[in-house]
Amino acid sequence: MGTHWTLGCDAADPQRLAAFWAQALRYVPEPGYDGPDNASLIDPAGKGPAISFLRVPEGKTAKNRMHIDIRVGGEHLIRTRVAELVTAGATVVREESYGGDELGHVVMLDPEGNEFCVA
Repeated sequence: MGTHWTLGCDAADPQRLAAFWAQALRYVPEPGYDGPDNASLIDPAGKGPAISFLRVPEGKTAKNRMHIDIRVGGEHLIRTRVAELVTAGATVVREESYGGDELGHVVMLDPEGNEFCVA
């Protein structure tokens, strides 16, 4: 059995970032972890890790060393999810293909400029 773990994230606005990622990952707020300086999300099915957001004074200064990939599979589903995430506050950076014309993944930025991919 694997180890249970939580993804911890720094944020300028934990509530805003948690709301974005809740929509992006179809997670829900974790009861009891909701304050002006912190927020936490959980997988409603109880399978994925919790994700916590903590207010920090400094802004993002460089490219992420780790990032989240949202895997939906297939070009139509990728484009549909990308459009939903743009409406939620994300920005498209670029599209990537894996040899040929088929879309492989889309690199995006969350509302605070953190990179992630939709594949």
